[in-house]
Amino acid sequence: MKTTKKGFTLIELIVVIAIIGVLAAILVPSMLGYVRKSKISSANSTASSIYKAINSAITEIDEAGGDIGGTVTISYSNGSWTDFSPSANNFGSKVENFFKDISKVDGDIKARVEDGSCIAVAVETDATYTGTYPSGVVTSETYTTYKGNADLALEAAISVYNA
Repeated sequence: MKTTKKGFTLIELIVVIAIIGVLAAILVPSMLGYVRKSKISSANSTASSIYKAINSAITEIDEAGGDIGGTVTISYSNGSWTDFSPSANNFGSKVENFFKDISKVDGDIKARVEDGSCIAVAVETDATYTGTYPSGVVTSETYTTYKGNADLALEAAISVYNA
């Protein structure tokens, strides 16, 4: 009488596990690249949103008769805006009205205002990823250069704007 075996041999199981291990070794580094790109894209999107909020707040202040002339670098850190001359116009609260998620930015925001409009923004969304607007400054190849350095990222964004 002939018997048929049911199940897998030990060799077959080891081969399957080895194949899964090779596939995982190929997949993990590429997934880390996608995660990095998505975090950079998210930081750049946040910078773009803050750019629009700052310009909207400046427009509102200008319509109310406030003076926005000249060139100034403004910053947001520890929950408050600094270095912006028409502070009597509640600039910070106006920006926060246009950008509701500003409390989710875990880091600094730097922006350059020239002649009544925001021209560039750099945002540290966490300790590793910095985003800029105009975009294209921080990429998956250059993100370590701007890591935790919103001032350097802002200068790079300004040079992109002026180019």
